[in-house]
Amino acid sequence: MKPGSLARSLLAALFLLSACSSPPVAPITPGPAPTSTPAPSQAALITPEAPTPTSEGPLNLRVWLPPFLAASEDDAAANLLRSRLEEFQTRNPNVIIETRLKAETGPGGLLDSLVTSNAAAPAALPDLIALPRDLLEAATLKGLLLPFDSLTASLSDPDWYPYALELAYIQDDIYGLPFMGDALVQVYQTDQITQTLKSWSSVIEAGKPLLFPAASEQAYFTLLQYMSSGGIIQDQQGRPTLNSVDLTEVLTFYQSAVQAGSMSEAVLTQLQTDAQVWEAFKQTESGQISTWASSYLHNRSEGLAVTPPPTFDGKPYTLATGWVWALVGRDEPKRRLAVDLAEYLTESQFLAAWSQAAGYLPTRPSALAGWSDASLQPVLAEIAGSAHLLPSTDVRSSLQAPLGQAAIAVIKGQSDPISAAQAAAASLAVP
Repeated sequence: MKPGSLARSLLAALFLLSACSSPPVAPITPGPAPTSTPAPSQAALITPEAPTPTSEGPLNLRVWLPPFLAASEDDAAANLLRSRLEEFQTRNPNVIIETRLKAETGPGGLLDSLVTSNAAAPAALPDLIALPRDLLEAATLKGLLLPFDSLTASLSDPDWYPYALELAYIQDDIYGLPFMGDALVQVYQTDQITQTLKSWSSVIEAGKPLLFPAASEQAYFTLLQYMSSGGIIQDQQGRPTLNSVDLTEVLTFYQSAVQAGSMSEAVLTQLQTDAQVWEAFKQTESGQISTWASSYLHNRSEGLAVTPPPTFDGKPYTLATGWVWALVGRDEPKRRLAVDLAEYLTESQFLAAWSQAAGYLPTRPSALAGWSDASLQPVLAEIAGSAHLLPSTDVRSSLQAPLGQAAIAVIKGQSDPISAAQAAAASLAVP
């Protein structure tokens, strides 16, 4: 989504034991190991599924999470989430929440487990699941999720950032309630750059090296620059396309930046990941980098500042992604409770504390206004307010290789901007 993989250790937490106060939240436990027989060290971590409730017993509400949402016991965001689940149980004493951890991707991950359980063990499916946008698209396409639509009026509230509303919808249906966002930003060293460089021309004139993962297969920075300058990504039939004129403008910016010393061919062509960009940022005299808001918030230190990425005309524009709570369970009584829980976990007051602790963009303006760090509010509001959802996975998968190859060709001086742009556009042309 990230775009970047989020991976931390899991949180195993026991909750209240007295039914008269609040029924216990079942321990957070990892999903099954990829092999049929887990190693002894893994087996100790796996706990049995909670029993299926009877018509006279409590309702067992199953929630699947990626490990990073339930990190170590001293993780503030994980503790806030745990407390929020406890509060929901206090309000609903007939509910027991069973929380299971699933890897974000790969075998045994969130999507893989949904597919497997749907085919072989429907009773093991979750009622609510946390999904990143790419997996939300894939799970919806496979028919694994239920739309919220008439089950919630939450998204009719004007207190959502536009990118968050885009996160929630697949075509015209609501398939998720957004709780966390991330967007491309520009981070710079304040001792080298004294004012924000908002436009391409200001980046070139400053002559301060700009780093971004030019060799990345995702080509996010080039995609951002292309879309911010008005470049279309789909034709009238919905097929992926590139406009060679708009792409030429982006590539001309790259060529001029290399000539002015604002981009280094030797460095940029070696950078493939966000982590490599940060490492190069620390080791070189680079003045600025393109990165993710979450990376800045997790690496924040004195002397660093954040701003929206530079664009052709200097107007704020960025690309974003994020996570949502999605609906899976088919059981009618539990479905209503799952919706209630998703709404409870996306209330503004909770998201204010949770998003700041977790280091991610809020999905609601009022949540950002609730951050205790007032110094970040104006710039993060500008970033979140100018954010647009990344194109769908299938569209991106068609655009990324042509965009990345064109950028590298120009940065290396192997092609002029016009020829590189025309070649990229031609690679997508329908015969």
